Amino acid sequence: MAPFLVDLLYGSGMTDYALNVNNLCKAYHNGKEALTNVSLSVPRGSFFALLGPNGAGKSTLINIMADTVVPTSGSIELLGHDMFTERLWCKRNMGVVPQEVAFDPFFTPKEVLRMICGLYGQKPDMKWIEELLERLELAEHANKNTRQLSGGMRRRLLIAQALVHRPPLVVLDEPTAGVDVELRKRLWDYMRELNQKGTTILLTTHYLEEAEELCDHVAIIDQGKTIASSSMDELLHNVAGSYLWLRYEDDWCLLPEDEEVLATFFPRIDDGRLCLTLNRKDLKESTFHEAYDAAQKRFGAPLDAGVCQEDLEDVFLRLTQKEVFS
Repeated sequence: MAPFLVDLLYGSGMTDYALNVNNLCKAYHNGKEALTNVSLSVPRGSFFALLGPNGAGKSTLINIMADTVVPTSGSIELLGHDMFTERLWCKRNMGVVPQEVAFDPFFTPKEVLRMICGLYGQKPDMKWIEELLERLELAEHANKNTRQLSGGMRRRLLIAQALVHRPPLVVLDEPTAGVDVELRKRLWDYMRELNQKGTTILLTTHYLEEAEELCDHVAIIDQGKTIASSSMDELLHNVAGSYLWLRYEDDWCLLPEDEEVLATFFPRIDDGRLCLTLNRKDLKESTFHEAYDAAQKRFGAPLDAGVCQEDLEDVFLRLTQKEVFS
């Protein structure tokens, strides 16, 4: 949806954020806390990555938004509307692609999309439905029963369901799991088009290269807490550094945890290479020569060496405390 249409329908004086999550908590009866004061803001018109390791709380947050989980405390606003007191309005203005695939096996994709429109109180827009089926490469399967569709086709039908009522915010929870590489690329091209026309997209994915390429904003949660939330450029500028990699003849799989000689450089193993941190905003800067000399002193001369700039995956692993000696 184009930004001027959002202003026309929802008011131009509204917040610049499509979604505001404020101090959201979810605790279960067994005492486990899935979310602890999670806060993040998704700018209108952004392509926003919500990242975290398995069990971090991403799906809990999305399930709260989808009204399948009740929060313990906190609030969420969608385009300035309270998601818990204005639930019907928010449901009509948000589309969610869940991880789980569930359809009535006796309806066709076209029938499913027509019914979903009715659930949102809308008359089916057949031109838009045909466009969705075409762009999501389901047109030739539009009149098959959903039980005849492959897993990848069913996942694309979930995306069509989330888009059929033209919501200003779309939540994609691992939308391309099980989708082949070429089709995934075409799906993202289409999502980019929708985003450029004004649709705000909130994405969870374990494909961090994909997130870095697609998204302009990012939040990282771990163990139910927000540990970073900013524009992608700010995160990479303020947190990312560079590292020295060295390749040795032996296959590297483990570093001693008491590695005192290299401890200053936060050593880790990546693709059989020893990687040593050179500079980061949060650490004292070290030079290539210092790191190289320390590695040579401990392990001898390497077969090959080079310097790389950290990417989103490096930052993610470090912030979620996964940068270990293994």
